[in-house]
Amino acid sequence: LYKDSYWSRFPGSYYTGDFAMRDEDGYFWLLGRADEVLKVAGHRIGTAELEDAAVSHPAVAEAAVASKPDEIKGDAIVLFITLKDNVSPSPDLKKDLGKHLRNVIGPIATPDEVYFVDSLPKTRSGKIMRRVLKAIASGQSPGDLTTLEDEASVEEAKKAYETVKKKSDTDKDD
Repeated sequence: LYKDSYWSRFPGSYYTGDFAMRDEDGYFWLLGRADEVLKVAGHRIGTAELEDAAVSHPAVAEAAVASKPDEIKGDAIVLFITLKDNVSPSPDLKKDLGKHLRNVIGPIATPDEVYFVDSLPKTRSGKIMRRVLKAIASGQSPGDLTTLEDEASVEEAKKAYETVKKKSDTDKDD
């Protein structure tokens, strides 16, 4: 399993799962984990940068960014949000979050989808499980959840996705 995971992806090279780029002077720049860097319309943007911008909005308590494939842009930005106490989710708040990310980062940071949830799926050590959110946003199975702290968070994210998807499908039929 070790050899299959780390040595077979790129023959003769060890796969670390990190994302890096080499500049014109030959230096390598470590940009983060490969699953934490999105490529949106030819631009690289980190999930941490997007999440920091989202939590700077006064209504947001916590944010997690995932992606899903987009035929035109490459990666579509999918934002999962927990709100501060006494703030209610609304279509206007979704629009405002999009404007906020555009103002803080730029137009490339506009989320394609925003889901409001009460909690985010995290490991027992508190790390957000982005791969689970990415699977949910792509309509796939979240896979192995043995390190998950709270199973209800995954079910809630799935429910938020399915509710928005059903509304989108209904709107297309009209």
